[in-house]
Amino acid sequence: MAAQAEYFIETQLPNHQKHYGSFTFPSILSPNPKSSPSSLSVFTEAIKSHKPFLDSLLLKSGALLFRGFPVKTAKDFNDVVEAFGFEELPYVGGAAPRTNVVGRVFTANESPPDQKIPFHHEMAQVPEFPSKLFFFCEVEPGSGGETPIVLSHIVYEKMKENYPEFVDRLEAHGLLYTRVLGEDDDPSSPIGRGWKSTFLTSNKAVAEERAAMLGMKLEWLSNGVKTVMGPIPAIKYDKSRQRKIWFNSMVAAYTGWEDSRNDPVKAVTFGDGQPLPADIIYDCLKILEDECVPIPWKKGDVMLIDNLATLHSRRSFDPPRRVLASLCK
Repeated sequence: MAAQAEYFIETQLPNHQKHYGSFTFPSILSPNPKSSPSSLSVFTEAIKSHKPFLDSLLLKSGALLFRGFPVKTAKDFNDVVEAFGFEELPYVGGAAPRTNVVGRVFTANESPPDQKIPFHHEMAQVPEFPSKLFFFCEVEPGSGGETPIVLSHIVYEKMKENYPEFVDRLEAHGLLYTRVLGEDDDPSSPIGRGWKSTFLTSNKAVAEERAAMLGMKLEWLSNGVKTVMGPIPAIKYDKSRQRKIWFNSMVAAYTGWEDSRNDPVKAVTFGDGQPLPADIIYDCLKILEDECVPIPWKKGDVMLIDNLATLHSRRSFDPPRRVLASLCK
């Protein structure tokens, strides 16, 4: 750990971290004032030379927040992501409307600012999901707009303790997700990604091939397509940390997959098609809120999230706010 002191120092953010015995969530890193003057190239080189330290810290804490580094633009952010050396994950099958900005950088979910985005693991409703995701604050919010994060194994443990039979049934049957997509993106909806951008094609036959590769069934409608995914597991085992995790989009779908095409209560069911109990879902939402850490954005912040360890959400905000994202295999 001595190498860590050459460039990175771990700092504290009162009221925006939780302490779990041997680690703090999230870990917050800032430039060491005793190191050479910070520049983007110094930062990216430090990432490469401190990669084992950063990897071990991410494994331990589940999320890293880099604050105070000279990351100013989407291009800078792309350079930071590239410095970590993770392979890019194409955004196929996700629900959120996004726009490519530069390189492997996209806008985060572009749904309206008055809407909350519920807790979720990124793309938990499809078989191929990112193992890691980056966020970058290009323009900090006028007010609000925090990104709350929560450790998935804590949610699993609380749910198993409070609702053992429900969790057993989830483990036995998994979940079934149903969503109706329009042809084109609908920026007024948090799940407004149209089928053309979801499957990166305007050809229905190609869309069907790509859906089949995800294990997704399509039913074409007059004004779009109904997608059915699953059953897929709702609980996964995190091999790197040797613990079970609450890896699903149950709460997000049941409380947030709502627009002119979709009824959220029908968006997610047990894998056998039976409805989910509303009271338990809303208790799960309360656990998520109680255990979460809201991260207030500052311009230049970069957050690296281990998608197997950590769920994230978004609070409503007053514009402006521009947070960019990048997904990694």
